[in-house]
Amino acid sequence: MVNKIIVHAESGDHRIDKNIYGHFAEHLGRCIYDGVWVGEESDIPNVRGMRTDIVKALKHIKAPVLRWPGGCFADEYHWKDGVGSREERRPMVNSNWGGVVEDNQFGTHEFFDLCEQIGAEPYICGNVGSGTVHEMQEWIEYMNWPDSTPMSEMRIKNGRKEPFNIKYFGIGNENWGCGGRMSPEFYASVYKRYNTFVRNYNGQKVFRIACGPKNDDYHWTDVMMRDAKCCMDGLALHYYSRMFSSGESTTEKRGSATDFPESEWALILRKAHNTEELVHRHSAIMDRYDPEKRVALIVDEWGTWFEAEPGTHPRFLYQQNTMRDALVASISLNIFNKYSDRVRMANIAQTVNVLQAMVLTDGPRMVLTPTYHVFDLYRGHQDATCLPVHTEADQYNHGEYSMDKVSASASRADDGSILVTMNNVDPIKPAEIRTVLRGTRIKNVSGRILSGSSMNLHNTFEEPNRLSPQSFSGVKAENDELKLTIPPMSVVALRIES
Repeated sequence: MVNKIIVHAESGDHRIDKNIYGHFAEHLGRCIYDGVWVGEESDIPNVRGMRTDIVKALKHIKAPVLRWPGGCFADEYHWKDGVGSREERRPMVNSNWGGVVEDNQFGTHEFFDLCEQIGAEPYICGNVGSGTVHEMQEWIEYMNWPDSTPMSEMRIKNGRKEPFNIKYFGIGNENWGCGGRMSPEFYASVYKRYNTFVRNYNGQKVFRIACGPKNDDYHWTDVMMRDAKCCMDGLALHYYSRMFSSGESTTEKRGSATDFPESEWALILRKAHNTEELVHRHSAIMDRYDPEKRVALIVDEWGTWFEAEPGTHPRFLYQQNTMRDALVASISLNIFNKYSDRVRMANIAQTVNVLQAMVLTDGPRMVLTPTYHVFDLYRGHQDATCLPVHTEADQYNHGEYSMDKVSASASRADDGSILVTMNNVDPIKPAEIRTVLRGTRIKNVSGRILSGSSMNLHNTFEEPNRLSPQSFSGVKAENDELKLTIPPMSVVALRIES
């Protein structure tokens, strides 16, 4: 079967928010320490303690927003322990992630410095689980009030005269689980209480993000939209593509990131495709209460989750990253683009050395992952106009798992160029594709491809470029139609001038 992608180039009435291509950095394993933060005395090149190679890599893909400090860590984090002289900061036990001692060398000022170096908007998640309303209120004042109050004067004393002007602020994280094991009814009341004291200071309106559902908990979404829609700007959905749903099983394994059969390849990619059902159904509930789509669906944790690499701390969640992860990213981003009228931020978990990372480090060495390269291929979608796409795809079947062999998304940039991104999830057979662009004529087309020769192919510190985007010239253009064949296990980005 010839797969057909129809792009309605004459349509499009909303933009793909650049924040859909956002990231997440938690105090977990080696994401912060021995990841983005090496300290100012390190022999590894850095600017004020931030690794320059990581900053450069994230700037290249135009990382638009960075979520911090968690995750489960957020609801045990007390922000005053992480400001002031580093020698005097109070250590804490990171009880969620390995029981290690957190020395708080990386805190509020360091986080904003990192974001400024990258060019990313900061997104902070506040402590509801073990923190107080007063503590959260003071953090907002510390970050956003100009001067002449105890909190703003503390900020100035700690080296920052101008306010940070935090825009995106999450009120709690996973409060159905590690953030307090609350019912949605209880959390909705708690959220409204905490939200009351998240003030808009200095002309900066805070975009308030409420803890949303886990996976397919549609009741949570219904309660939050019914009871707290009035005072939130975003509702956060968490969903991971993994071997089993809960993440709490003591008998089942999460599977290896690099050593897996085709059955696990198919399972994980089927889980990635399930993202569409979740986004569609949660959005439908939100539409009932909010037909104007004022409240954004924020998918601020998503990605793959496998067993930690052998020989590493099991609670540091360090995993390798293969062509399977690249296809999970491609499928997911295509879905977020499609629903970008409601989905206006997403944050892949996580940025460095944890889960489906952009970057892996080993001392001074750094490697870019296949997932990073997908974000590179897709970066042209950021803030471009979403174009409706209709796909008629062959099926990839393996055992009990079936899914579209090809998925795609498209957008039009301000200069009129069109970006079409597509993939082939079949690990064995190529995909023949006809792409029709309705409402325009094709003048020129260029392409790039990320493709692997095996399911578990991945970049290593010894061979960092096994998987990297290459030029793709196998496209034949005729009037409004493109004909191409893309190999197995591949992601393609086509830039079309019309």
